[in-house]
Amino acid sequence: MTGVDPSRLDDLQLMKELETIHRTRHDTLLYGSNDALRAHNERMAQLEGEYLRRNPRRLVSAGRTREGARERGCGEAATPHAAGT
Repeated sequence: MTGVDPSRLDDLQLMKELETIHRTRHDTLLYGSNDALRAHNERMAQLEGEYLRRNPRRLVSAGRTREGARERGCGEAATPHAAGT
């Protein structure tokens, strides 16, 4: 594994790591080697998995679900709600 084990990061560090990896995702996909992309995928999955483990009831925007996407009209804003509600 590259980087610190996500379970050892505090919440602020985890968010910072997630922000960084999401910011660099597009360039890695377009210009990174296969090994770089594979490492990026693995690290992103580890970080996102840890975030989801810590935040099982995170806010979920209704428009970001399959049902919500089908129901919303063009230009409608989606209001977040707690996961599982």
